[in-house]
Amino acid sequence: MAFTEVEVREAEEAVQNGAGSEDLFRLGLIYSTDVEDRGPDYVEAHKWFNLAAMLGSSPAKAYREELGYEMTPEDITAAQRAARDWLKQNRELITDKATKAA
Repeated sequence: MAFTEVEVREAEEAVQNGAGSEDLFRLGLIYSTDVEDRGPDYVEAHKWFNLAAMLGSSPAKAYREELGYEMTPEDITAAQRAARDWLKQNRELITDKATKAA
């Protein structure tokens, strides 16, 4: 199943409005599958699954592990670095969602 740029944009907007594990997981699914028939982007998918897993998503942990079998060690390192960088720049998005839910 290929996702459209509109679906990607909607998922990214959901994350910008407060990043919950479900939103991060959805982006991981999108990038692990296909976007506009360009094929999967495992590095980007791993990044989003890693962030979702950090928030407690068990499916994200499983998907991240599966992706690891398809990736080189360098790709995994790049994905982990991208996840850390995203978290440094967007930590308040995660905090805001947790605060709103409380």
